Amino acid sequence: MKNHRHNWSLTLLATTMLTAVAGPALAQSAEAQLEEIVVTAQKRSENLQDVPISIQALGSERLDALQIKDTVDYVKFMPSVTAPTGAPGFSNFYMRGVASGENNNHSGPLPSVGVYLDEQPVTTITGPLDVHIYDIARVEVLAGPQGTLYGASSQAGTIRIITNKPETSAFKAGYDFEVNSVAHGDIGYGAEGFVNIPLHEKAAVRLVAWAEHDGGYIDNVPGSFVFPTGNIAVNNASQVKDDYNEVDTVGARAALKIDLNDSWSVTPTLMGQRTQADGGFAADPSKGDLKISRYYPEGSDDKWVQAALAIEGKVANLDVLYAGAHMRRWIDTDQDYSDYSFFYDTLFGYGAYTTDDAGNFINTSQYIQGRDYFKKTSHELRVASPTENRFKVVAGLFYQKQTHNIEQRYRIDNLASAVEVPGWPDTLWLTKQLRTDRDYAAFADGTFDLTDKLSITGGIRFFKYKNSLEGFFGFGAGYGSTGERQCVAPLGSPTPIVEGGPCTNVDKTTKGDGHTYRVNATYKITDDKMVYATLSTGFRPGGINRRGTLPPYDADFLKNHEVGWKTSWMGNRLRWNGAVFYEKWDDFQFSFLGANGLTEIRNAGKAKMKGVESDINWLVADGFTLVGAAAYTDAELNEDYIPNPANPPEALKGTSLPVTPKFKGNLTARYEWTFGDMDAHVQGSLVHTGSAYPDLRADDRAVIGKLPSSTTFDFTLGVNKDSWRIEAYAKNLFDDDGQNDRFVQCASSVCSRVYTIPIRPRTIGLKFGQTF
Repeated sequence: MKNHRHNWSLTLLATTMLTAVAGPALAQSAEAQLEEIVVTAQKRSENLQDVPISIQALGSERLDALQIKDTVDYVKFMPSVTAPTGAPGFSNFYMRGVASGENNNHSGPLPSVGVYLDEQPVTTITGPLDVHIYDIARVEVLAGPQGTLYGASSQAGTIRIITNKPETSAFKAGYDFEVNSVAHGDIGYGAEGFVNIPLHEKAAVRLVAWAEHDGGYIDNVPGSFVFPTGNIAVNNASQVKDDYNEVDTVGARAALKIDLNDSWSVTPTLMGQRTQADGGFAADPSKGDLKISRYYPEGSDDKWVQAALAIEGKVANLDVLYAGAHMRRWIDTDQDYSDYSFFYDTLFGYGAYTTDDAGNFINTSQYIQGRDYFKKTSHELRVASPTENRFKVVAGLFYQKQTHNIEQRYRIDNLASAVEVPGWPDTLWLTKQLRTDRDYAAFADGTFDLTDKLSITGGIRFFKYKNSLEGFFGFGAGYGSTGERQCVAPLGSPTPIVEGGPCTNVDKTTKGDGHTYRVNATYKITDDKMVYATLSTGFRPGGINRRGTLPPYDADFLKNHEVGWKTSWMGNRLRWNGAVFYEKWDDFQFSFLGANGLTEIRNAGKAKMKGVESDINWLVADGFTLVGAAAYTDAELNEDYIPNPANPPEALKGTSLPVTPKFKGNLTARYEWTFGDMDAHVQGSLVHTGSAYPDLRADDRAVIGKLPSSTTFDFTLGVNKDSWRIEAYAKNLFDDDGQNDRFVQCASSVCSRVYTIPIRPRTIGLKFGQTF
């Protein structure tokens, strides 16, 4: 059985033991210092300590040390970031409490946090790519709206994944093998490798590949129920399976760098990944720990490929960069939707489709087959003046277009043909739509050094967006008023806008323009201590409601007031950075399940967020380091949420915003020493995440409940000699039973069965690798 309490005594014991191991070596060398961290958050290479924004960076060595391989892993160590994750590749990112509880629907709002792979945005309409973390230079997290340098999906912040680039200086290669076991589950394994090959003194190629299998830990257990209409008994005997949520991921990256001359270089990159998940990642607490009863096959197949091109050079004394990319993503999903059938169609008598063509009662359990196809193209051209100038500027142009071809098929086996969507057998409801989002921007950001200590920065980003939604959604003509009965022309005439749809009943476009800005003042107290103050804004484009009775939803805006500090102490043996912020979120977009389970998006009003975030990096003694980060966030409604003036408020002023806990923090202790002719290390990481509600509305909170707080402890012990290394690790060592999310399958006023997304149970593994 899993733990139902945080085992503080074991966690404290582990931390104490780790400190005790390091204790004998707590002697300081006057020359030892923390390594400099170089980031490109402001679109130029800078020392992290010189960047006057709230930024946290995990470099290559730390990513490896923390056993980080995907989104869930790195978000755990980013206190300002929250990412409810339903399954691999299906995460929603939120920062600083800017969250209203979106349901991540294909027709819902754009994300509020932008994710970049190198210079290219990889945030698709329903969320970002889940890039496997291997041979990665660093992950940067920029908290708060950046105002000028990043665009529409960076309203609340930006996450940047920076890959290692080809190097002409030397041949390099490496590989890693891993085997692991998950508690209450199955065995996992993986292999990763890279090679950097100089082709010429001015050209090199870097090839990277990975393949891994994650063992499952959710059991699909026997279940049954009876539909009162026709007294139809249903069971899941054919689907029962232990550890049914296993995952297989394969991927590769190829990059070529060519130095055309001393000033210009070109770097094309091709990267792709496929993640296949069998089963689902939800659990039904009423069935027991890590158990659920599903009646139809579940799983996902997420494939994507991106071709990117970076051209860098100089024109006079200006640095010039062009970054372009084209990405395609295919997602096939299968989902059991039996709860909708049971609660809506049985408890409330929605029985018009309970027979086959012969009039016999049928099992009306639904299941969803999704086939989604994304395309995204982006271009950015920018110039930057020399950083040593007293006045320096970054300016550029940006364009992106992304499309989402949506196919969601809600099926009931043996459904009467009179009720089907035309041309789609056994299909009660069909969504066959094309969503297109376009963004245009021009930006400039300039810094002027008033004195050697005081600098001011001002920037502005002018934007324009145009978003459209067209195609078909709803029932066939034989059932319901939503669907074929609302088509703008008779069936088949004219030809449907979206191929495969029976006709067209939605064809809407919305557009807008405006600007965001950033103003900053930075004061250097000494060469290694700096304070700054920032006023910045961010936005998210408006979009379309498919329900014909609802208007488009407007853009929402975020204003950020921030004071921060970057400091180094004790001869650069201690770094302490932090920020205090106050943000106002106006007309924020809120998506939820409305009537008949159809997503609606409304502008919900006003909210405010205030908090503090801080991180520390301390070289306590030679070989012994402490690294910690924490965030306190107080996010709440600033006025009542009243979607319908004829009804009482659904959430009152002062209600906490969902998803983000008030406190999230982590602390890692690492000790490195020499053991004979080998180098050894031991490391422990403590991560605490506070409780939070997954939804905004009071009625939903009463049904769905609250995400409990969780505390996990990770442990690593390893040795390396010459080119090889071996490492044993444990994630969630004390098997804490935290939750990533909680939800119901349809509107909470109807569906009362609550599901949870458990965090991964204790995982113990062994890794072996070499670097040449």
